[in-house]
Amino acid sequence: MSLTYTLPEGLPWLGGAFVSSAWLLLYQSINVSSYRKAAGISYPRAYADKEEQDKSPAALKFNCAQRSHAGAHMNTLELLPATWALTLVTAAKYPHLAASALIAFVIGRVFYTRGYSTGDPQKRNHLFTRIGTLGYLGLHLSATFVVGQAIYQSLYP
Repeated sequence: MSLTYTLPEGLPWLGGAFVSSAWLLLYQSINVSSYRKAAGISYPRAYADKEEQDKSPAALKFNCAQRSHAGAHMNTLELLPATWALTLVTAAKYPHLAASALIAFVIGRVFYTRGYSTGDPQKRNHLFTRIGTLGYLGLHLSATFVVGQAIYQSLYP
């Protein structure tokens, strides 16, 4: 017995959304590197310590952009596995919705990164960041709906 799967229409949009999230990570990595250089924080140190941060605005900006201490890049890395999983589940039934929500998430993360990297963490939250949050929550809701519907249909065919 062989199983046959039909890929949903709209798959290229989904691919584009996933590729955009890879570009987001590249942008964030370059951003972190530029702030690292400006702050004079050499590898393997992951962040500027509190004393350095208090003395140097460049060190504060580095920490805000950095992968550690809940900086923009680290926060995105923490969210991506769940975001990608939710996107794939949603795409099984609604690929255009999944792609749109992931793109909204990516756009929001770009603005989140730009705001956070100013050194003022409050600037990470504004209108475009909220669009990303809506995309993220939309993926949670739509994936839950897709899974719930599939479970319901398997129980009551």
